[in-house]
Amino acid sequence: MKLRVCLFLWLICSNAIAQRLPDKVYQPSIHGVKLFQQNNQSSLPILQLNAGDQLELHFDDFNNYPKNFFYTYQLCNADWTPANVNVFDYIKGFNQVRLSQYRVASIAAQKYVHYQAQLPDRNAMPILSGNYLLKVYLDGDTSKLAFTKRVLVVDKRVTIGAQVQQPYDNQLLRSHQKIQFSVDTKELNLMSPQQVKVLVMQNNRWSDAVINREPVFIRGHLLEYNGEQDFVFPAGKEYRWADLQSFRFESDRIVKVDRASEPVIVTVKTDQPRNSFSYINFQDRNGYTEINCTESVNPWWQSDYAWVDFSYQPSDLLAMSGKQVHLIGELTGNQTSDSSLMQFDASSGKFVKRLLLKQGYYSYTMALKDLRNPLAPLDVSQTDGNYWETENEYCILFYYRSLSGRHDELVGITQLNSRLGLR
Repeated sequence: MKLRVCLFLWLICSNAIAQRLPDKVYQPSIHGVKLFQQNNQSSLPILQLNAGDQLELHFDDFNNYPKNFFYTYQLCNADWTPANVNVFDYIKGFNQVRLSQYRVASIAAQKYVHYQAQLPDRNAMPILSGNYLLKVYLDGDTSKLAFTKRVLVVDKRVTIGAQVQQPYDNQLLRSHQKIQFSVDTKELNLMSPQQVKVLVMQNNRWSDAVINREPVFIRGHLLEYNGEQDFVFPAGKEYRWADLQSFRFESDRIVKVDRASEPVIVTVKTDQPRNSFSYINFQDRNGYTEINCTESVNPWWQSDYAWVDFSYQPSDLLAMSGKQVHLIGELTGNQTSDSSLMQFDASSGKFVKRLLLKQGYYSYTMALKDLRNPLAPLDVSQTDGNYWETENEYCILFYYRSLSGRHDELVGITQLNSRLGLR
């Protein structure tokens, strides 16, 4: 009896945790989820508190009849655990809003209903800074969760000065990039460095972000962080791409399009290891996806879907022992999961992955996960190689909790580019 009770409680806790995982789709009919700053698909969903910023939310439901979708926000701490704050203390207005703007796909072979919204709605405004989990669910019932997305609401009360530099370490000089930065906290009532948290991520990848590093120097109200030891990132290489904006005209990296199938099947050229190639500079999207179609007026509800076959052929199969190959980018949520895991095909000697994707331009990379060391970050040294010249985007998030505070406030954010500097 005790065992049954413990198992029941464990299942309840596991389900509660699963219901709040960020950037996760829970219903199989939901596809093409995008959340970004207005008119900029290659951006993080960031809102500045009380500034009138807007986000665009887009997604498709393959059940081709309109449904009653609602959304709400959940305030979270820096580690994305729910904050101990009442919903009426961080949302002004209603705590749930119905998605009323939708359009049935008109000319696409794949039938779907496209939903979109401008966030935040004036009837549901976040009034505290911090991490928010956007929850979209059916019929006003939060147990019918469709998907979740991260939203960052920042109240800029600190100044962050940052640079992307080469490490001094000779072993990392040609392959890594370090983030050297300091934070001016004069507007905060900072009594201890334990009140602050910092997070640095590369190319919108939360899974391998560097978090919870202490400042090495405190000079009055200036906190200085050690980039040489704490914030060193493998530089990787420019992302690979697949141009799927047209299924009629095959772009440069498309092998063939099987139009007899429904949805059509698009085969992308087999990707090869690039770690032995010299670095070549070209403009990439750093993992972002842009939904677009060259043959329609509005790509959001007139674009079609296709099964897209990706493949990767390693130069040495023995070196792949004990490792998984993952397809990383916004197309797989920038995280390691079943949707990103490539399977080995013994007949062709390739790792393959089939994804159902909407027409657009897709940026991605291949990375290896070491099964013998599950906590190790994803590795691109065998697939792409690491070159310090690579153009990468970094984002620094700075959190603060007052002595009487009940959640981590997001009080500073800086985005910088390894080639262009601060953005």
